[in-house]
Amino acid sequence: MSDAPIIRFVDVHKSFGSLSVLKGVSFDIPRGQTTAIIGPSGTGKSVLIKHVVGLLEPDSGHIWVDDVDMAHASESQKLAVRKRFGMLFQGGALFDSLTAGENVAFPLRYHTRMSEAERRAKAEEKLALVELPGLYDRPTSALSGGQRKRVGLARAIVLEPEVVLFDEPNSGLDPMTSDTIDALIGRMKQELGMTFVVITHDIVSCLNIADRIGMLYDGKLIEYGTVDQFLHSNQAIVRDFLKRNADLPPASGPLIPPP
Repeated sequence: MSDAPIIRFVDVHKSFGSLSVLKGVSFDIPRGQTTAIIGPSGTGKSVLIKHVVGLLEPDSGHIWVDDVDMAHASESQKLAVRKRFGMLFQGGALFDSLTAGENVAFPLRYHTRMSEAERRAKAEEKLALVELPGLYDRPTSALSGGQRKRVGLARAIVLEPEVVLFDEPNSGLDPMTSDTIDALIGRMKQELGMTFVVITHDIVSCLNIADRIGMLYDGKLIEYGTVDQFLHSNQAIVRDFLKRNADLPPASGPLIPPP
């Protein structure tokens, strides 16, 4: 496995009209690890992740996926990069007209030449991997919230991508179901060797699954590092954000006030 980061943000700026959302964001996402990006609502977390797959283009700066700069890539280059990614959307984004298994198999229909039987076998394999064996023919409307998230995860990994992007994977779930999803994400990383990028405001989930955590605040990445480094942050905003859900060790130095 290469030591080079799989994704690099270099001085990324993005505004929508007069609203400045990203204000010079720079950081590396390591290959084969889970990186979590946290922050209050409206700080640009989802905007950040859309730049990775070229759904948004920065006003300035660079977003490298290996040797492709998504800020200046052609449409064919962007399409090739997107095929290396899976995505678990906040609400699962399942098709209610399809069964659980048909939802998982959906990407295989459009991106492979597998037969129907092969697609079903692959989807059943991924459903078993997310601890939903035998649910291929279950109507989507009959799934619980946690089951929908797991079906969404199975669909995100069915093409065996290099990177999976998670947008609020525990949104709307009770604490016990959230713990189950966290455990599943951790196991997936170990078994599949994928790179996971998680956008969330769930501190407990971050501490459960992440190798590295970054915090976006007012359009800037004000802290980024390993979980231990993050917990020892001396950024006042970071410590205020964490203290309701985590027992914090002492800060690494004098507190730095909000920017």
